[in-house]
Amino acid sequence: MKVLHEEGVDTIFGYPGGAVLDTYDELVKTDIKHILVRHEQGAVHAADGYARASGKVGVCLVTSGPGATNTVTGIASAYMDSIPIVVFTGQVNTNLIGNDAFQEVDIVGITRPCTKHNYLVKNVENLARTIKEAFYIARSGRPGPVLIDLPKDMMRSSTEYKPINEVRLRAYNPTYEPNMKQLDRVISLIKKSRKPLVFAGGGVILSGASGELKKFAHVIKAPVTSTLMGLGAFPASDPLWLGMIGMHGTYCANMSSSECDLLIGIGVRFDDRVTGKTSTFASNAKIVHIDIDPTSISKNIPVDTPVVGDCRVTLERLNKLLKDEPKKDISGHREPWLDQVMKWKETRPLTYTQKDIIKPQFVIEKIWELTKGEAIISTEVGQNQMWSAQYYRFDKPNTFITSGGLGCMGFGFPAAIGAQVAFPDRVVIDIAGDGSIQMNIQEMATAVQYNLPVKIAILNNRYLGMVRQWQELFYERSYAHTEMDHAPDFVKLAEAFGAAGLRATKPEEVVPVIEKALSINKPVIMDFVVEREEGVYPMVPAGADITEMLLV
Repeated sequence: MKVLHEEGVDTIFGYPGGAVLDTYDELVKTDIKHILVRHEQGAVHAADGYARASGKVGVCLVTSGPGATNTVTGIASAYMDSIPIVVFTGQVNTNLIGNDAFQEVDIVGITRPCTKHNYLVKNVENLARTIKEAFYIARSGRPGPVLIDLPKDMMRSSTEYKPINEVRLRAYNPTYEPNMKQLDRVISLIKKSRKPLVFAGGGVILSGASGELKKFAHVIKAPVTSTLMGLGAFPASDPLWLGMIGMHGTYCANMSSSECDLLIGIGVRFDDRVTGKTSTFASNAKIVHIDIDPTSISKNIPVDTPVVGDCRVTLERLNKLLKDEPKKDISGHREPWLDQVMKWKETRPLTYTQKDIIKPQFVIEKIWELTKGEAIISTEVGQNQMWSAQYYRFDKPNTFITSGGLGCMGFGFPAAIGAQVAFPDRVVIDIAGDGSIQMNIQEMATAVQYNLPVKIAILNNRYLGMVRQWQELFYERSYAHTEMDHAPDFVKLAEAFGAAGLRATKPEEVVPVIEKALSINKPVIMDFVVEREEGVYPMVPAGADITEMLLV
C-alpha cells in the first residue's frame, strides 16, 4: 500500500477472493478508492479506460484461479493497444504451486505472451521493488500491461519497508532521444517532397505529442490522417485533417496514402486493417517511421528512414530543425497537392441518407452536436466502433477509448466506467451495439453503486452487425447465427439495475432522447432502434489495395 501511494495510485478496480483477503484487509485501511466490479474482465477494462482517459497507470486486483484467468482478455487488449496497467493477481501458497491446489493456475505462464512483463513474488523482501519495477515498466518506453502474481503466504508475511528512490533495469533502456543524423534525413526528405502525408497513431497520444504534431503538420503543410487509435491526436476541425485511414477510412485519406510521395508515420504499427494489401501500400512514397519501439519498425511495411525515439521528443527536435530552414524550401510547393486532397475530400465525403428509419450515423452525429465534441467516447467493437470513428469528430487526445488491436467486444462499457472514475464531472458515453453491450452488461450494477453517470447509446439493429455485413457482401447474405432477435428489453434492463432507460424508434425522437439522457445524473441506457441492414462504408475488402473501396 505504501508503494501504491508513492506511485500516485488513487483508484483500484477489483474483485476479492480467498487468495487476496490479506491484501484487501490492508486496502480498506488506506484512502485508495476501490471500485468493486461484477466480473474480473470488467476490472481490467475499467483500469484500461481509466489509463487511456487520464494518462496514468490503471490498476486492478483480483483473486487466484478463475479470478486471474478472467483478466486475460482485458490484458491482451491493453497489450495490443500499448496501455499502461498493473494487474495484481492472487496465488496459492508458494509450497502449493505446481500441486494443482484449489484455485491454482499458472497465470504468469498464461499471460507471458500478452504482458510487457510479469512477476511471481517468491520473497516478500522483493515485493516493494517488484511493484516499483512494474509501474516503471508499464509507463515507460512503449507502455503496456504488467502482471504481479501474489502468493497468499507472501501476503501474510512481514518485512521492513525500505524506500526505493530509483528504478534501473540493466536490460531495459528505452530510447527517448532520436538519432540526429536520422532527423537530418527526414528534413531532407521533407524538402524534396511535393506530396507529403502525415500518418499518426496511438503513440502520438500516449507520448503527449498532439501539440507538437499539429505544429509539425502546419509547418510542412502536410495533410494528416490517423489510425483508429490515433483519433484525437490531431484536431478533426483542422483543415488539414483527412479522417481515419484504412479498411473503413475516408476516401481522401486512403487515396492520399496511395498518391503521396512521402509518408511520415508517427507512433503507428502499420496494422493490416490500415494497410490493406501490403505490397501496394504507399507504393509511390518514401516512408519515414518514428516509433519508440524498434521492433515495430519495418515489421509490417519496409521503411526508408527509421527513427527510434519518443514521438513527442522526436517531433520537438524536428520542429526546432524546421525553424532553421527557409520556409519556401519546406512548404513553398504544396498547393497543388493540397488542392488535390481537398478535391477528394469534397467529392467523396462520408455520407448517408436519413429517411423514415433511424440511421446509426445520424445518432452519432447528434451525440457529437449535443455534446459539442467535448465528451469522452468509448465504444464496443464492430459497426458501432467504426461509425463512431467516422462521425464523431474528435478534437482532443484521450477522448476516444476503444479496443483497437484486439477488437474486444464488451470493452466499451467497463472502459467508460474507468474513464468516468478518472473524470467524475465529464460526460462519458459508451456507443455500443446490441450484441456487444450484453457481454459485460453486469457492470451496470457497478455504475449504479458508485453513482457513475455513464451513458450508453445502443445502436440496436438486432444483428451482430459487422459480421452480418461481411455475410451480406461475401457470403451471399447467408446470415448464419448473427440475428439477435431475442435481446432483452434494454429500457427495462436499465430500470432493473436502478438506472434510467430511454428508447427512440423514430428519427425525430433521437435528439430528445439524447438531451434527456444528458440531463439525468445517473447511468442511462439509450436504446436506438436503427436500420437493421445498414453497412459501414467506405470498406476495403480483406487483402485488397487500400484504394479499392466499396463506397455504397
